[in-house]
Amino acid sequence: MKETKEFFLEELNKHKDLNKAKFFPRFFKTGPGEYGEGDQFLGITVPKQRLVAKKFAPKLSLDDLQSLIVSPYHEVRLTTLLVLIQKYQTKKITEIEREKIVQFYLKNTKYINNWDLVDVSADKIIGDYYFDKNNVIIQKLKNSKDLWENRIAILSTFHWIRKGRFEETLSLCEYFLNHNHDLIHKATGWMLREIGKRDIQTLRMFLKNHATKMPRTMLRYAIEKLTTSERKKWLELKKDN
Repeated sequence: MKETKEFFLEELNKHKDLNKAKFFPRFFKTGPGEYGEGDQFLGITVPKQRLVAKKFAPKLSLDDLQSLIVSPYHEVRLTTLLVLIQKYQTKKITEIEREKIVQFYLKNTKYINNWDLVDVSADKIIGDYYFDKNNVIIQKLKNSKDLWENRIAILSTFHWIRKGRFEETLSLCEYFLNHNHDLIHKATGWMLREIGKRDIQTLRMFLKNHATKMPRTMLRYAIEKLTTSERKKWLELKKDN
């Protein structure tokens, strides 16, 4: 008799697209030396993955998800995370069950190993869970030598930004000013932009203190929603230093 996880994989495979499977490796930078090196793809779009996740979330156990998150296929790992999010957001979930999901996530960060996997999940699970708790886990992720754990740290705080709390995000953005990877520059710039949407003066104060030291990608992302004249001002300031 087939197990639920096998039906899950069969359902996913119904949505395979050979052309997309050929395109996705280039999009997600899977070549030698690139950040997604070696990842494999089935060519399944995210909307299709969401449909499968919604169908199977009530049926799959954490043990099932453990065997799925280690898949060599990107879409299987992403759909597994979508299932995990749905489980976490179930209305009747207990605090013990939420903690188990969080521990599952933290145990498997090495498989949450591309920007879309992080971005779809970090704020909804880690950010939500640690919003009213000690943020030692965020600090651990921040100090990790792993690129994806660093991105999980900063993206987790998106949940806090939505709640109007910016301190932790600003601290992380300052810490990551000297990070060596463009994907962290993009993530920090994005979070600064989100702060600016809610409190423009807080963004301007960060820019005043750090614009000359910010990687150009971080700066460009951060100021994207400002007026043309103000964007020009910050870019000129960067250029002059």
